[in-house]
Amino acid sequence: MAAAAPQHMDFRDKHEEILGRRAQLLEQMESHRDQLLVQRKQQLKEVEAARHRNHTLLQELDKIEERLRGKQLPHPNVLALETRYWMSVEESIPAWEHFLLGKGLHPTDNPVQPHRRAKQKPGTAKNQGLPPRPKPRPAR
Repeated sequence: MAAAAPQHMDFRDKHEEILGRRAQLLEQMESHRDQLLVQRKQQLKEVEAARHRNHTLLQELDKIEERLRGKQLPHPNVLALETRYWMSVEESIPAWEHFLLGKGLHPTDNPVQPHRRAKQKPGTAKNQGLPPRPKPRPAR
């Protein structure tokens, strides 16, 4: 019987230790659950705010679409000019690409300069079909 008493004491100590660890784990689980609840509430608030923001953006887009539907298209000449402008921009991209990437010279620094029209002398304007220049008038 004497040997049973220390063994009984060991069991009782282990039982108390297990109960203590169980209580700690229960506390940790409860605090973790509380943290999850707080996170969930925060996520719900964020989701609701995002939903409201998206709804507002969609309404604004609808208003913009309605305004754009009511506007007339630009004049065909303006559209043609715009198309030609963008075509010239696309054609000049290769010339500028090397410069913008830092691999070459500025496109206007080409050693081969395009031919420019020579300046006309005042007397040669009549020969080219241009109207004569106005004569200077004396000041009053």
